Amino acid sequence: MSTAEIAAQVSAKLNQVREALAREISGKGDVCLTCSFQAEDVLLTKLALAFDARIPVLFLDTGYHFAETYAYRDRIAREWGLNLINLLPEKTVAEQEVEHGLLYRSTPDQCCKLRKVEPLFKAVAQYRVWVTGLRREQAKSRTELEESSLFALPGGTQVLKLAPLAAWTTRDVWYACEQLAIPLLPLYEKGYTSIGCEPCTTLPTDPHDPRSGRWGGRKVECGIHIEAAPAS
Repeated sequence: MSTAEIAAQVSAKLNQVREALAREISGKGDVCLTCSFQAEDVLLTKLALAFDARIPVLFLDTGYHFAETYAYRDRIAREWGLNLINLLPEKTVAEQEVEHGLLYRSTPDQCCKLRKVEPLFKAVAQYRVWVTGLRREQAKSRTELEESSLFALPGGTQVLKLAPLAAWTTRDVWYACEQLAIPLLPLYEKGYTSIGCEPCTTLPTDPHDPRSGRWGGRKVECGIHIEAAPAS
């Protein structure tokens, strides 16, 4: 595919995303956007700001992120004037480690539950719409991802979960970021392709699987994108 064809394709996709965001964000105050400060999330944040400069941008501050992630988060928040909301777990890293040891080694699902899933679901329940940067290409667990669907939170509350970039490829994301002059997290330059908490993130072990460097291959999702089971 030529550069001109790529440009035309990405331009068309950008217009589709803007239309989706305009329908759900413009003039409405009950929308949030989750941002890990990876490429697709930062791109989506940039696009969303055009429709609501004060949209709540939720960041899961687990206490275990790379120093580069924190520095980049602070830079983007400052330069773009983000309405950044750092979601904190009930316990600090030190408190959790005193009580449970290194959960990210012994029981990573529990660590993710305490430091990601519970804080995020509690926050998202306050909104009608949850905008995410999820893409189908990111993982096999996301191949059936819908661009718009109702998502059930624990307790039965439902939110409209939007994934406007669902059909986007990594190439699309990087091209759009370049065209929009969006600086990216420096960890990409070191070879990382999917970036989460530092203890659970390595360079990819499979060049065909961008998330193969997450959790040492023990799992593929932290749990925040897995719907709560219906009450029996």
